[in-house]
Amino acid sequence: MYGGDEVSAIVIDLGSHTCKAGYAGEDAPKAVFPSVVGSIDQAGAVEDIKPERDSEPVPDSKNGIRSFDSEKTKSKRKLYVGSQALGYRRDHMEVISPIRDGVVVDWDVVDKIWDHAFRERLLIDPKEHPMLLAEPSSNVPQQRERAAELMFESYKVPALFLAKNAVLTSFASGRATSLVVDSGGGSTTVAAVHDGFVLQKAVSSSPIGGEFLSECMMKSLESKGIVLKPRYSFKRKEIRPGEFQSIDLDFPNTTESYRLYCQKLIASDIKECVCRAPDTAYDESAYANIPMTSYELPDGQTIEIGADRFKIPDILFNPSLVQTIPGMESFNDPAAYRGLPQMVIESINKCDVDIRRELFSSILLAGGTASMQQLKERLEKDLMEAPQAARVKVLASGNATERRFSVWIGGSILASLGSFQQMWFSKAEYEEHGVSYIQRKCP
Repeated sequence: MYGGDEVSAIVIDLGSHTCKAGYAGEDAPKAVFPSVVGSIDQAGAVEDIKPERDSEPVPDSKNGIRSFDSEKTKSKRKLYVGSQALGYRRDHMEVISPIRDGVVVDWDVVDKIWDHAFRERLLIDPKEHPMLLAEPSSNVPQQRERAAELMFESYKVPALFLAKNAVLTSFASGRATSLVVDSGGGSTTVAAVHDGFVLQKAVSSSPIGGEFLSECMMKSLESKGIVLKPRYSFKRKEIRPGEFQSIDLDFPNTTESYRLYCQKLIASDIKECVCRAPDTAYDESAYANIPMTSYELPDGQTIEIGADRFKIPDILFNPSLVQTIPGMESFNDPAAYRGLPQMVIESINKCDVDIRRELFSSILLAGGTASMQQLKERLEKDLMEAPQAARVKVLASGNATERRFSVWIGGSILASLGSFQQMWFSKAEYEEHGVSYIQRKCP
C-alpha cells in the first residue's frame, strides 16, 4: 500500500536524550538532535508563536532539566529546537524536557520536536509519508492514543504504526526472540521479546542512564575543585602565538537549567572519552594508584581523571556506589535499584521456563550508554558467575552507531519490508473506528 518506490515511510525514535528521524530503508537516521528544547515565556509576543500549554515547571531532580506539566494554564512561549538553537545562549531561556520517566508530560513540546524533524531537518510534507513511531516497551494506552491523534489530526499522515523499542532492537539484529538491554540517556530498560512481541511481565527499568552517569561525573569533578565552565561563559584570547588566555564573561540573565544543560554536555563528553567499565566490581583500594588520563576542557585547562573513569560506569552494575560520590547523597535509596546483571536475571526468571535458555543466549545491548568500552564483556562475565545452568551470550554490534541507533535501524528495516505494508493503521481506519483502534492494529 505504502511500499514501493513512490513514497518512503518516515521512522521516528523520540528518546529521553535525542530524537532520531529518517527514511525507512536507510542504514542511519538523517536527523539526530536533542529531545530537550529551549523555552522563553513571551508575555505579549505574537509573532510565529502558537498558544501552547504551559504551567509551573516541575523541577526534575534526576537530571536538572525541567519538565513541564502541560495540563494547567495556557500562556505563550517560544520554543527553540535542535542543537544549533540550544547552543546559542538567550536571556531567560529555560531548558525543558517533554519526557519524564519514559512518559511524555508535554505534548506541545513533542509536537514542536516532530515539526522540526519534518519541516527543518528532513524537509518533507508529513501528509505524504506513512510514519513509524518507536515507543517505550511499557507504553500506556493513553500515550499511544494521544500520539496517534496528534499524527492524524495535526500532521494529516496517511498511515501510522507504533512499534516497541525492544522489538525494533531485536529486529535490527535479525532476531525474533531476545532479551534487550537498552541503556539510553534517561533510563535503562530490560525487556524480553518473544516471536516479535514484548513480554510485558518481564519488563524492568531503572532510572540510571547516561544523563545520570554524566551528573555523577560532574559532581565528582566539582568535589575535587574542577569547575566545568559552559562555553558561553568565557572567551579565549590569544596573548602569544599558540598561547591563549581565558576571559570570563558575565550573563546574569542565564537560567540555572541552561547552565546545567551546558555543563552536562561537557561532563557527558568527558564520560564518553575516558570512561570504561571495570573488569571486576569497583574497589576503592584497587583503583587508588590507577594511571591518570588527561582531558582538555573547552576553556583550555587540562584535567587528570583517575579512578572515576572506572567508578562512574560501575554504578550501572552497583547502584549503591552513588552514595560515595559527594553531592549525590540525596539520590533516593540506591538499594531500591538493581544493577544490570540482577535486572537481566530477574527479567528472564519472569518468563516461561521454555524460553529462558534462548533468552540467556541472545542478550542484546542497545542504546548510547551501552556503547561504553568493556560494558559487554563485564555484563557477560557477571552473568556467567550467576548460578544458572544456561549458556550466556551477550551480543552487541561492533559498530557504535548501530548500537546507539539500533531502535531506529530496526524501525527502518521493518517499515521497508513488503510483508509489513498491510500492517499500517491507515487514516481511513482512524476515521472509521476512532483512535482506540490503534490498540488492535499495533499490539
